[in-house]
Amino acid sequence: MIIWTAFTILAVTWGFTFNWPDYLHVNYGFPLVWATHTLSTIAGPVDKWSVDISALLIDLVFWQGTLAVIVAVVLHVLNRRP
Repeated sequence: MIIWTAFTILAVTWGFTFNWPDYLHVNYGFPLVWATHTLSTIAGPVDKWSVDISALLIDLVFWQGTLAVIVAVVLHVLNRRP
């Protein structure tokens, strides 16, 4: 559970940088991008955040739901009687 929790935290907070010649931004979230931090555009430097709360909630439900399924499978396998 501790390892999966670490995966969840990394998946939600890790930023993927996209450096195009006229558009520099960092996307946060996996599998869904829930936040974009725009740093530079063709017009010059900016500091703009775009946040999608529903994508963040879906990401958290995905990761925590997967954790619950894995824990249930592990408990089922460990509680089997030979």
